[in-house]
Amino acid sequence: MQTAPLLFIILQQNNYIMSVNKIIKRVTTSSIKEMKLRGEKISMLTGYDYTMARALDESGVDVILVGDSAANVFAGYETTLPITLDNMIYHTSAVARGCQRALVLADLPFGEYQGSIEKAYEAAVRMMKESGAHALKLEGGEEIIDNVKKIINAGIPVCGHLGLTPQSINKFGTFGVRAKEDAEAEKLKADALALQDAGCFAIVLEKIPAQLAEEVSKSLEIPTIGIGAGSGCDGQVLVVNDMLGMTKDFKPKFLRQYLNLYEEITNAAARYVADVKAVNYPNENEQY
Repeated sequence: MQTAPLLFIILQQNNYIMSVNKIIKRVTTSSIKEMKLRGEKISMLTGYDYTMARALDESGVDVILVGDSAANVFAGYETTLPITLDNMIYHTSAVARGCQRALVLADLPFGEYQGSIEKAYEAAVRMMKESGAHALKLEGGEEIIDNVKKIINAGIPVCGHLGLTPQSINKFGTFGVRAKEDAEAEKLKADALALQDAGCFAIVLEKIPAQLAEEVSKSLEIPTIGIGAGSGCDGQVLVVNDMLGMTKDFKPKFLRQYLNLYEEITNAAARYVADVKAVNYPNENEQY
């Protein structure tokens, strides 16, 4: 007598699970390219840990970039150069565990892919096997194109990165705007086409003139993601710590802060300290 109602309940539960699975549809490299085709802008933010990744994933952001900028905002280094492959695997695996929808894109760190093709390939394979990343980001153009091709031919999606490439900061000597001169702008255009021809699914354009970024974006079939590159790109990315106002005294022209978490955290911690000193925490409702 109980079989039919019980079966109905089970079927209802399964249908609910299936409906939830339909709603949570994973963003992929293919869907990123499709977004450009239909004119939908792509949203990307950096993330470095599980808790932040869960919050960002629920926000509806399309891509979470596990950037080597973790060296700056997480570890306190002045540049991205010190971060290691092991560090990046650690951060990326934490982010991947927190994501159900967003595509997880991870930086390959400095020194892992600029040299031999085999070393670049081995680093890329290890990152994909151990971190749970869905794709990798590499900085540079023609000078690394053979390495990029090797990685892509192994079945690993690659996003390029041109303009201000922070891993090359010692060569540039400054974090200023790149490709303002004709020669560098022409090289950037050629590099973008080379990366597309090599099979990259997208390219980050960092801190270049907006007009140039728009021109490059229109010349490519694959999407561009801008940071300090104007509104003509196919998407935008910001460092989440900067966007949330967690990095004190860092306010470049391109940054829009949506919160001032540095001040909020400082004030909250100060109130906690005051409550502890005054024996106001814990109160009777906060103990067993």
